[in-house]
Amino acid sequence: MRGSDSRSGSLFTLVDLEARVRRDHPLRPIRRIADEALGSLTAEFSRLYSGMGRPSIPPEMLLRAMLLQAFYSIRSERQLMERLEFDLLFRWFVGLGIDDPVWNHSSFSKNRDRLLDGEIAAKFLAAVLAQPRVKRLLSSDHFSVDGTLIEAWASMKSFKPKADGGGDPPDPPASGGRNAEVDFKGQKRSNETHQSTTDPEARLYRKGSGMEAKLCFIGHTLMENRSGLIVDTRVTCADGHAERIAALSMIEPRADRPRAITLGADKAYDAEDFVNELRSMNVRPHVAQNTSNRRSAIDGRTTRHAGYAISQRIRKRIEEPFGWTKTVAGQRKTKFRGRDRVGWAFALAMAAYNLVRLPKLLGAGA
Repeated sequence: MRGSDSRSGSLFTLVDLEARVRRDHPLRPIRRIADEALGSLTAEFSRLYSGMGRPSIPPEMLLRAMLLQAFYSIRSERQLMERLEFDLLFRWFVGLGIDDPVWNHSSFSKNRDRLLDGEIAAKFLAAVLAQPRVKRLLSSDHFSVDGTLIEAWASMKSFKPKADGGGDPPDPPASGGRNAEVDFKGQKRSNETHQSTTDPEARLYRKGSGMEAKLCFIGHTLMENRSGLIVDTRVTCADGHAERIAALSMIEPRADRPRAITLGADKAYDAEDFVNELRSMNVRPHVAQNTSNRRSAIDGRTTRHAGYAISQRIRKRIEEPFGWTKTVAGQRKTKFRGRDRVGWAFALAMAAYNLVRLPKLLGAGA
């Protein structure tokens, strides 16, 4: 018979969130891995909070909610709180009960900023990788490094002459409200004479010849070559030397050992000082040769080994986390201002990428 479309409210109801999430849901293994990492950070969380005052949003719930924001491409904290209001799956993952009130979006943002002081995103990334079942998936001998542009949360209209002089005179006031039209034609603008008033740490940078210059940062990642997981991140101001400097800072802690390790990289890292610095740290520079009107710093001592070709093939996998974090986790254009905050969000997005891949890797290795 035909069912009735009438609606009647129930006086009492019992909803078990655990029963509402199917047993084979992809978020179940992800939450187990994340909870184990969060449990190891209890001491770190305690140092960030006072022993007095009203209870704040638990930091574990904050981080789980931010992971959902990356997994499901949620653009803002306001939309995240709205989703938590009605989505039982989100409530289960974060740890909210069916009757628990959802936080105000501004309170959520204010509590999230506290975690920035403790560099919790980087520590969470390390805690995920430190778990014994995850650690066995990682290579300790072979790595790859690369960088990608992160567009700053600042428009070109905010890129104005510095207060100490230099550059063209500021644009005359124009009508049209807060987003008035500005004509940059004929003006010479550079990082030496101009600075963004929205995000002073953002730098004007051009990705390649013939491409437009944008206000941006550079996000750097270090990938281990066995499973393709991200083991370290950095965010720097955009300049021509940032990639090599960040690569040295990320590989140096892993190079302090008698046995040589390898580091794969693209042509942008083919510089004599960078290659020599790697060799001094007992790191074999598996860097792509750049022979465009120049002599490469990589010679037959490196290219004759079979491992060089393997590193050159595997290093291209580092583009996969860049693509995921930009298209899914919202890192193509950051919502934060300042290098520290952008770096925090970038590290958490890379931790989310690892969490997405780990269930399948762990299942394959079991």
